[in-house]
Amino acid sequence: MKYLLAVETAKKWNLSERTVRNYCAKGKIPGAYLEGKTWKIPETAQHPERSNKKTATPKTLLEILKAEKTNMTKGGIFHKVQIELTYNSNHMEGCRLTHDQTRFIYETNAIGIKDNTVNVDDIVETANHFQCINLMIDGAKQPLSEAFIKKLHFILKSGTSDSRKEWFAVGAYKKMPNEVGGRETTPPEAVSEKIKELLAGYNKTNAKTLEELIQFHYCFESIPPFQDGNGRIGRLILFKECLRNNIVPFIIDEDLKLFYYRGLNEWSRQRGYLMDTCLAAQDKFKKYLDYFRISYKE
Repeated sequence: MKYLLAVETAKKWNLSERTVRNYCAKGKIPGAYLEGKTWKIPETAQHPERSNKKTATPKTLLEILKAEKTNMTKGGIFHKVQIELTYNSNHMEGCRLTHDQTRFIYETNAIGIKDNTVNVDDIVETANHFQCINLMIDGAKQPLSEAFIKKLHFILKSGTSDSRKEWFAVGAYKKMPNEVGGRETTPPEAVSEKIKELLAGYNKTNAKTLEELIQFHYCFESIPPFQDGNGRIGRLILFKECLRNNIVPFIIDEDLKLFYYRGLNEWSRQRGYLMDTCLAAQDKFKKYLDYFRISYKE
């Protein structure tokens, strides 16, 4: 291998000789060694990245969510998503914590209770849902898999009263038949095959439209694979897949809850109900993006 002197490398990289010597002394140039008082540098050595080099400014919603999550940014879009998605999705499933209590748990890791009784499961599942959102953001770009879906459920239901029941499977598919809205669902012994079939078809193509995401959501909720928590897991997946496909995500709130349920019931006959509901929710989320000055595709 041919070696260059520090002065030759400096000229090659358009740097000062002193800078190159400092790189060598700090071990930033692999293969460089000191011969007497002279640094010998491999001719093929690459210019080390500067430690203070500016990184690209996050541009997409997902990039911003990841950056704010890493930096534990307060009052940004990540903070907003944690509180709004957790409160609304849990509230749809009967959680009685108020919006302020949900926010208080997220911001202080404590619970403020005054003149009323709070269900412990509501507190545990709220804290767990925050962690589900973290996992959702971390894995947003990964293809959807059974392992990811089961991990979301494991996080959501861990430490709840359900997790102490012998017949309840935490992080695994249901063991007992269940109904949703009075309708029969896929029997436990057929769930694994149904989910595998659903994921295989869904993962055949990369880019998805909003309608394709909602179609998957409908199919998932029609199975549904878990004894409890299917709605929240399904909505987390839907949010994740919007991020993955650079589609503006959305949160179903109290105003849209009944329209959302009606849309799920009518999807196989009339897709417009659920599509319109999700588009209305998307418009609300765009207002968050506008406020935080985050660009998005129309």
